[in-house]
Amino acid sequence: MSERKLHLGAFIQATGHHIAAWRHPGSQADSGTNIDHYQEVAQTAERGKFDLVFLADSPGIYERGDNEARGRYGRIAHFEPVTLFAALSATTSHIGFVATDSTTYNEPYLLARKFASLDHLSKGRAAWNVVTTGNEAAAGNFGKAEHLAHALRYERAEEFLDVVKGLWDSFDDDAFLRDKTSGVYFDADKLHTLDHQGKHFSVTGPLNISRPPQGYPVIVQAGASEAGRELAARTAEVIFTAWQTLEEAQTFYRDVKGRLAKYGRNPDELKIMPGLSPVIGRTQEEAEARYRELQELIHPAVGISIVQRFFPDVDLSQYDLDGPLPAFATQTNGNTSRLALVSELARRDNLTLRQLYESLAGARGHRVVVGTPASIADEIQAWFENEAADGFNIMPPVLPQSLNEFVDLVIPELQKRGLFRTEYTGKTLRENLGLPRPLSRYAQSGEERLRA
Repeated sequence: MSERKLHLGAFIQATGHHIAAWRHPGSQADSGTNIDHYQEVAQTAERGKFDLVFLADSPGIYERGDNEARGRYGRIAHFEPVTLFAALSATTSHIGFVATDSTTYNEPYLLARKFASLDHLSKGRAAWNVVTTGNEAAAGNFGKAEHLAHALRYERAEEFLDVVKGLWDSFDDDAFLRDKTSGVYFDADKLHTLDHQGKHFSVTGPLNISRPPQGYPVIVQAGASEAGRELAARTAEVIFTAWQTLEEAQTFYRDVKGRLAKYGRNPDELKIMPGLSPVIGRTQEEAEARYRELQELIHPAVGISIVQRFFPDVDLSQYDLDGPLPAFATQTNGNTSRLALVSELARRDNLTLRQLYESLAGARGHRVVVGTPASIADEIQAWFENEAADGFNIMPPVLPQSLNEFVDLVIPELQKRGLFRTEYTGKTLRENLGLPRPLSRYAQSGEERLRA
């Protein structure tokens, strides 16, 4: 058995993850729609031997608040992920691409075709971050009067995933002969029509593209609610999470890994990668000064708007920034796990309104670590070696500056400790993550018939 190695993703949020990053001199202010910026960032991540780059997305504007707040956001305009990654695949050779796409505001056939195309274009480096969409405002963009209920979104997601995988299996791996002498382009007996009839979808198929190089693009998920954990245990191969403490992360890690057996899965078939936003300095004092510099760039109107969703029936602008918080919402039809995380953070640390938005401004509830390359590597190593993580989704506070610093300063420290690769070992994202290539459902059926 090979020695366990750390996995790293680069979560490339336009100008960076800090809410005021676009104002920082180390950021590319127009990055959301600047292809040169994204090419530079992807190539930097590949230079650092990252497994993947990840792009979050929502089918609608997420930013809340009045015009004062909206006009101060630096990430309101940005590329659609699959389109962007198709372009980036041409200027990289090893890094994987995790694109977010919604099961609530999509049709399975179109999504299956997009991701199969991306996997072919990138030669086996595509992944789909499966989301049900927590943005309630998205409903109006698709002619819906209201956002689907949380439980119904996850029920729909399970069927959606099954349909997409079935469509990816439309052709057997060896269906295409392309024999010029015989004139046979493909073996028609190796084409399969899905003909799915379910509660939420009716999809005939087959897909009009050959089976993806990876069999299926890697399946990624980010939900941590009860429904999200169960969906991840059944279908996900990578899960992105948000935890503040080692103990919370360990509890989640053991819970989700413990659910895999009932679906006939091995714990190694799911990689758990919490988010981590590193603010790096060559000394601790320099790191803390850099963090203060970022925090001082937050405009109060923007700060209030990023926590407003946790208080949907309260006008936070009427509250003293340095006074106590109002009561949190007890439930939401959006992101239920994030509501639980943020309300617990505020309760545990007895935060004021200003302190709450400052704590979320860097990484929206993911862990922010301020320190030297060695101390950040210490944190990563502790979580990795104590059943809290298989790797991390690194969330640079400022792009491109913070990713450059992580690659130049923290990666060598991790490599020196023997935790992280010095070279890529595979050509596809699955190979680099140590994930098996799935057999087609029709190939499996054939094997079962032979055994019978």
